[in-house]
Amino acid sequence: MQKQSSSQTRQYIEKHKAILEQRRRELETRLQAIENDFEEPRNPDDDDRATERNNDEVLEELGEAGQKELLAVQAALDRIGAGTFGTCVKCSKPIGEKRLDAVPHTPFCQSCAQSFEA
Repeated sequence: MQKQSSSQTRQYIEKHKAILEQRRRELETRLQAIENDFEEPRNPDDDDRATERNNDEVLEELGEAGQKELLAVQAALDRIGAGTFGTCVKCSKPIGEKRLDAVPHTPFCQSCAQSFEA
């Protein structure tokens, strides 16, 4: 993050905390809906059963992706609580505001994130 006054920094962090908490609620709601869908009674008809299996696979993938994102969001909220939000967990340099605005739960600066992609 760029150099800001203490009050600007608090406002910036509070803004991202609100965004992260909202995303956490959305993910928890989506994951609960997926879980509820898995608990629904299944149709014994063989033709419908194949479609349901395909739907289950898609739901399972969505659930796994949602759980991973939920963990990342919670980790970002933990960093806010620890006072380290906005600092790269790999190199300890500030994470750019544009990057945090785009991906509020990112633990990495742009440079470190690119090194993982290579």
